[in-house]
Amino acid sequence: MSGQDDKLAEPNVTKTPRGENCPDDACALPGRRAAGEDPAKRGQIIDGAKRVFMSVGFDAASMNDITREAGVSKGTIYVYFENKEELFAAMIERERNRVVQTVKHALDDHEAIDEALFDFGVTLTTHITADPTIRAMRMVVGVSDRMPQLAKRFFAATPESGLTVLQAYLDRQVAAGALDIEDTDLAARQFIELCLAGMLKRRLFSEMTETPERGYIEKTVASAIRLFRAGYGRGAENR
Repeated sequence: MSGQDDKLAEPNVTKTPRGENCPDDACALPGRRAAGEDPAKRGQIIDGAKRVFMSVGFDAASMNDITREAGVSKGTIYVYFENKEELFAAMIERERNRVVQTVKHALDDHEAIDEALFDFGVTLTTHITADPTIRAMRMVVGVSDRMPQLAKRFFAATPESGLTVLQAYLDRQVAAGALDIEDTDLAARQFIELCLAGMLKRRLFSEMTETPERGYIEKTVASAIRLFRAGYGRGAENR
């Protein structure tokens, strides 16, 4: 597609009370949110962008495609996002936040450590190996050489992630004397890798073409917990 269609077109305009021209969603008229501050509109744009990215990929997607799919004007979309890189990053961050909240509940809803780790491991592994996540990772890898900042944003550490949530949980268990872990950051990374057991690479490189079945994920996570507890459980019997 031509890069010309990604340039900012003349936006739709609205008359302010003083008779001035103002792009749609760029002026805070009485009873309206200020520019770019309507969460519903922002979510609508990200929803449209997600459908386009998942359908045609990052490179082939254009702001015109996303504008049409989201059902907004060009003036509106550029108020919220400068370019498709920002839109892609916003889509990833939104999905990441949803998963983080889910895995937090998975850990907090169980008193027994094994049950908490099992729910966490199954939830996170299911998300990481799902088709939308794999497609997004492939898109980032495909443009990482010429768009390193996009890759950095995709993989950047955030205040909350599956890793940080698990580490905080392990810190609490260590403080309570339930686990014996010297480095909870390392232990959290090890547990996540044990739960994935190579599934991520196999999915990325199409050796595993289908989303792993629930039973296989559960079996893998259960094995991960046994190994993890053998290494970090309290007591001589776990050494």
